[in-house]
Amino acid sequence: MFIDSQAVIPQRYYPQQLVELKNWYCREFRDPMMVDPPGWFRSFVFCEVAVQFPFFFVAAFAYLKGAAKARWIRIPAIIYSSHVATTLIAIFFHTLTYDFSQSKHPGPRTMDERLTLCGIYSPYFILPVMILLDACFSSAYREPVNKAKMR
Repeated sequence: MFIDSQAVIPQRYYPQQLVELKNWYCREFRDPMMVDPPGWFRSFVFCEVAVQFPFFFVAAFAYLKGAAKARWIRIPAIIYSSHVATTLIAIFFHTLTYDFSQSKHPGPRTMDERLTLCGIYSPYFILPVMILLDACFSSAYREPVNKAKMR
């Protein structure tokens, strides 16, 4: 969060160590989206800061209670996970197909560098897909069957 949010919140609000960490990451992994974020990427980061980050605490509370006791989290979890996974599809597509040779900031040059960058972003895709599958198919969200009513 403290790295990503630098795409939308001015760096002057961050400790120098976090700014340097982001700069190191951008150099090491050639992530031009974090060096000079395009508008579409900034919109994703804004959603991360304004919606996804606060939702994390709501979801943590619900999951700590247990899905069976917090069934209300199901629909918000579906919305959250669908949104996050969808943003990552755009990021993966851009990373794998964009011609970075004409960019003013260094981007991935080889397919290995592109795949490494996708690998860094991949947990942000995999975990929401797991949340989505859980919210859609877990029996914990179903109402318990009252066998006495069925007779």
